[in-house]
Amino acid sequence: MELRQMRYFVRVVELGSISRAALDLQLVQSALSQQIGRLEGELATRLLRRTSKGITPTEAGLAFFREAQLALRHADQAARAAHESRLTGSVSVGLAPTTASVLGVPLMLAMRERYPDVRLHMVSALSGHLSNMLNSRQLDLAVLFDTHPARRWSVTPLLQEKLFLIQSRRHLVREFGATARIAELKDLPLVLPSGPHGLRSTLDAAFARAKAKPRLVAEIDSLAVLMDAVDQGLGCTIQPWAAIGRQADAARRFVLTELADPEASRLNSLCSLSDDELSPAGLAARVVLAQCVRELVGAGRWGGATLAPG
Repeated sequence: MELRQMRYFVRVVELGSISRAALDLQLVQSALSQQIGRLEGELATRLLRRTSKGITPTEAGLAFFREAQLALRHADQAARAAHESRLTGSVSVGLAPTTASVLGVPLMLAMRERYPDVRLHMVSALSGHLSNMLNSRQLDLAVLFDTHPARRWSVTPLLQEKLFLIQSRRHLVREFGATARIAELKDLPLVLPSGPHGLRSTLDAAFARAKAKPRLVAEIDSLAVLMDAVDQGLGCTIQPWAAIGRQADAARRFVLTELADPEASRLNSLCSLSDDELSPAGLAARVVLAQCVRELVGAGRWGGATLAPG
């Protein structure tokens, strides 16, 4: 038995006519008659009778009519309660450009589906800028790479990303096998983000441990411009797979070589204001973001990424 069948039956009794009820419900009369017939079949009893004055309920139909009205009122009240208690508000989320290229749209879609009344404000900026914005409470939460967050943050490790040497296929500087080590890259012309960027800090530390110095030809803090520079042969870069994840022709334009050094990876952490400072919308968005990350990694849609332990 379905609520719509109850609604159809109640309207037929109220109007005393299947044809008028069909018109009122914007249904074809035969479809309405069929639904009433199915309802009577499920209840194994006749609910309506035809008379010279129109359609009237049988005794069973009258008893069912009263209870159906009550059930429909309760259903309407339940729907109103759910609607009135839907989560509302706004939440601001910061993502680095590489992270946003993979996570941005799935997060927006998931929030729209689960919390349609929550307004999502997304900011794409370098990790250092996002860290400052979170500290100044311009953001509710952000995915960051810095390893020294403020103590008042709530921090949850999300995923570990492998790093790759990325070269233009048309302007290949040097051929490598499936993997390479940081020390082998010291003479390559590199285009990297500038110092404050979280990835740059990771790379500087990796080169230092390898006792090598990168040969920088340019520092670019725009992911789109950086990848265009690499594509045009101005240099190579070191980035996670997410840097080319949204480019449908990436396999044709770029050659990726995985870095074998254990430290050549990037930890993505979900950082937010403390739980007592975060609004209900912010708490909900934090859960949804973590779920999105798990789904993307599990479905193989985040290349070179593995979920962080715990």
